[in-house]
Amino acid sequence: MDIPQKQAIKKLQDLIDEIESLKTSVAFSETHTRWMSNVLYLAEKIFGRKSRIHLSLANLHWRKMGEYLLESPVYDVEEVNEELRRVNHEVYLQELGTAKGLLEAGIDIINDYGIEGVYEPKDTSKEVNELIRILDLAESKLRKTIRAIPDREGEVQDKFEDLLVAADLKYLREQDRIVYSSKTYQPDFTFPGIDTVLEVKLCNREGREREIISEINDDILAYKTKYPNIIFLVYDVGHIRDEDRFKGSIESQDGVIVAVVKH
Repeated sequence: MDIPQKQAIKKLQDLIDEIESLKTSVAFSETHTRWMSNVLYLAEKIFGRKSRIHLSLANLHWRKMGEYLLESPVYDVEEVNEELRRVNHEVYLQELGTAKGLLEAGIDIINDYGIEGVYEPKDTSKEVNELIRILDLAESKLRKTIRAIPDREGEVQDKFEDLLVAADLKYLREQDRIVYSSKTYQPDFTFPGIDTVLEVKLCNREGREREIISEINDDILAYKTKYPNIIFLVYDVGHIRDEDRFKGSIESQDGVIVAVVKH
């Protein structure tokens, strides 16, 4: 651990002290997003990505999840929106309280065990091996399973899922939701054991290549708040002419891999 103990405690306390001012803000505002990013970065650096503290902080939703039944009949659209804002703000305040408790617990743990005793390293060899297996399925096996040109990304997702099942890889499909900047993102596949998300894109018409690049850039901003490894599996039916150029600027970002599979 390259952060001295006193400095680590001070940085955690500074983040705790900011919480009071955040209560007047809203979830995923500029100030909240900046604070949340600093919290996750520091928690990962001090305690490790696999630590209970980091995982608990990373899994805070900051707004009401799932369906919500209004307490009283509300018919006006603005009234509905106001009620939803109220509910979401209540959840936001609760999550701030939870985050405060986790950060305070982090300070307690450092005081009890010392800065060198709190870091929980991840198994990088397992992570690398599983990433290689996933990429091999995409680049070497996927094309063989698709006979006709697919019309929908769902068709490619289904075929890739068949490969994951056959390879006995543990995954979740469309079960995670990541809220970022007032928008909810739902990754196609997540691999919680190796902190990886995989998103399928289908390039099946002229102009789609440019759209995919824009979608990928948006996805990276959201997914990076929770997952360090992101794989974009792009199934191309002949519209990406310069594959290296397409992948270059995207893969220059840390932890991002692009696999282009040609039909």
